[in-house]
Amino acid sequence: MDETEFWELVDATREAADGDPEEQADLLVERLARLDPEAVLDFARHFEVRYNRAYRWDLWGAAWVLLDGASDDAFDFFRCWLIGQGREVFEGALHDPDALADLLDDFDEEVDGDGEELGYAADEAYEQLTGTVAPDLDIPPAPAEPEGTPLDLEDEGLLAERYPRLWARFRT
Repeated sequence: MDETEFWELVDATREAADGDPEEQADLLVERLARLDPEAVLDFARHFEVRYNRAYRWDLWGAAWVLLDGASDDAFDFFRCWLIGQGREVFEGALHDPDALADLLDDFDEEVDGDGEELGYAADEAYEQLTGTVAPDLDIPPAPAEPEGTPLDLEDEGLLAERYPRLWARFRT
């Protein structure tokens, strides 16, 4: 599975789920389970590499604004959700996290921002196909700390200044 196929699968399941991340995860498991195990592992590698790329302070700040706070776990689930939004939103957010204000049509704190189940979809599909746990993906490990300069996520003035479009749209 190449990068284009990865994003096509993400987009197709998001659209079919009408943006619901839990439904998207279920559909992703169903569609991945129709592939061969190596393709599922390829999908998992693509997902994990992007998940690790999104482990950045500037993106955590954006998640904090969107979610009105984001613990370690909440940020992990946010990164899964962000991948589930598709290539344009994901890459746009990595390029400029404040651009999420323009990239997201709607954002409902009750549903959006938490894609925990998306992070397990490839593992579930692999287990369905093989009856075994997915092997190590042989990709570089996640960084121990987020990339970039740490932010004081409790400083609302700093967040409003750093993410003016997100702040204006989602916090005022």
